[in-house]
Amino acid sequence: MTRNPFTALPAARILVTGGTGFIGRELVELLLQAGHTVMLYSRRPQQAIAQFTGRVGAFARWDQLGEKEHFDAIINLAGAPVVGPRWSAARKLALLASRVGTTEGLLGWLARARHKPAVLVNGSAIGYYGCRGNEEIDESADSPTGEFQAQLCREWEAAAIKAEAFGVRVVRLRLGLVFGPGGAFPKLLLPFKLGVGGRMGDGRQVMSWVHRDDVLAVIARAIADSTLQGAYNLTAPQALTQGEFAALAAKLLHRPNWFVTPAWLIDGLAGEMGALFTRGQRVVPKRLQEAGYRFAFPEMESALRDQLNSR
Repeated sequence: MTRNPFTALPAARILVTGGTGFIGRELVELLLQAGHTVMLYSRRPQQAIAQFTGRVGAFARWDQLGEKEHFDAIINLAGAPVVGPRWSAARKLALLASRVGTTEGLLGWLARARHKPAVLVNGSAIGYYGCRGNEEIDESADSPTGEFQAQLCREWEAAAIKAEAFGVRVVRLRLGLVFGPGGAFPKLLLPFKLGVGGRMGDGRQVMSWVHRDDVLAVIARAIADSTLQGAYNLTAPQALTQGEFAALAAKLLHRPNWFVTPAWLIDGLAGEMGALFTRGQRVVPKRLQEAGYRFAFPEMESALRDQLNSR
């Protein structure tokens, strides 16, 4: 990131959940560099404080946060990784608790806080829309029943919306697959680096993605711009199919693009979670573009080149 988007904000006290993850750790670093005061909600507060060399405060339980605590903004990114163990009943409960439970704890503190923050920026995901193939999806689309990823996002957002009852402006960001240094990029590129890259399934499933730099810039915009409220798709304007991604990755890495991982194998190994890899979503950032936001990485080739140049 060439410019810190948080330097333009007046000095603020900001509460962050999920501050040690792929997006959160870079977010916190940029906030600190810009001179803001940061408090983290973390299951391991001492580790979080050590990770940021004592420059942040941290707590593990919402009852540890006093009613006199004053925050100008809250950024809620908490959540156990969706990609991981199979989505058993127990795993689904853990994923819901890490998002919905955390947000409900936040609401409990908001209810007793004497000073209410101006804005809550709440992370969510395009999983809200379920798997829709090549249908173009903007923020007006519904959230289907019967798909766990949609249920997870829908219940998370429903909890966050309750903050509006306290006079808090709520911005719900529905993120696509986030690329950048770390995160999904290295995992997706590794097979190509090893010379065994190729498409997943038939390769026609659409990848709606976004670069981490754009995620951070939009979070800063959401804090600063009081006209932003409600749901926003945070995806690059130009989606591509998984097959197109495979071809581009192979070209830029000068590696073959011969191998195919059958969809039945992915679904068999991953179960319900396999849909994240074998079925697609073409999600467009209609409201962000209408608000005048210009993406730093609007298309995949520039994002891939940025990743390869940062190695």
